[in-house]
Amino acid sequence: MSMWLSMLGCEYRMGYVQAGPIRTRYLEAGFAHAGSSEALVFLHGSGGYLEAYVRNIAAHAQHFRVFALDMIGHGYSDKPDQDYLPRDYARHLCDFMDAMGLTRIHISGESLGGWVAEHMAAYHPQRVGKIILNTAAGVHYDPQASERLYTLSIKASSEPSRDNIRKRLEWLMLDPSIVTDEMVEMRYRVYTQPDWARSMKHIMCLHTPEVRLPNLMTPEEWARIEAPTLVLWTTHDPGSTVEVGRKLADGIRGAQFVVMDQCGHWPQFEDADNFNRIQLAFLLA
Repeated sequence: MSMWLSMLGCEYRMGYVQAGPIRTRYLEAGFAHAGSSEALVFLHGSGGYLEAYVRNIAAHAQHFRVFALDMIGHGYSDKPDQDYLPRDYARHLCDFMDAMGLTRIHISGESLGGWVAEHMAAYHPQRVGKIILNTAAGVHYDPQASERLYTLSIKASSEPSRDNIRKRLEWLMLDPSIVTDEMVEMRYRVYTQPDWARSMKHIMCLHTPEVRLPNLMTPEEWARIEAPTLVLWTTHDPGSTVEVGRKLADGIRGAQFVVMDQCGHWPQFEDADNFNRIQLAFLLA
């Protein structure tokens, strides 16, 4: 089944905008709410791109102006030759908001995207409404999980065969059969861009101890978060346990904690209907 079938009947546009110094690829939907200076923004994980949310955009566009974007260094957005840290992703997101005329956003961030959402809520609170932290990174360091993801990611970018890329995608899923040839081909085309292998090293710096440990969110930073927060975890996340998600939820005042069963690292894709129901209930409350 095509990833894009969920977008049937949903009006959307794909385009580029100059967000500060970064030419940024984005998808916009929810045009019934286009006059609003607020929006819901989906942020993908490390090595990802906006297509991670094609099963979620239509459902949310019924209620919100919705954006998904390729973050700095990712997808088809610009890839400056530098390591990308949480503050760099947050700066890019603020520049994107300015370019699109957005004063405040709700953020649904998966993995790395969740880390960026945490950073935004802690350091740019006036620009953030509600946040959803979906198997969010930036919470802890698991040497074995980080090494595994680093190895798969670097191999998929330095030796971008479809087999290597399939292995990287299968890491995300509890059920690897979810990974289709279409998904592999999509990522293959992203990962065979001329500057991709260099960019991947800059992306994956956050999975090395010397960069990850100094940039992890601290309990003091979590305590600064005043945005209403949903921490959404899974029973089979390959990067962390349910206890890690619970620790994050306990560290943010008033945070809700929900665990989705039978999902890995991409619950918004693996069980889209349930994810959409949970997230919309939180956002519309």
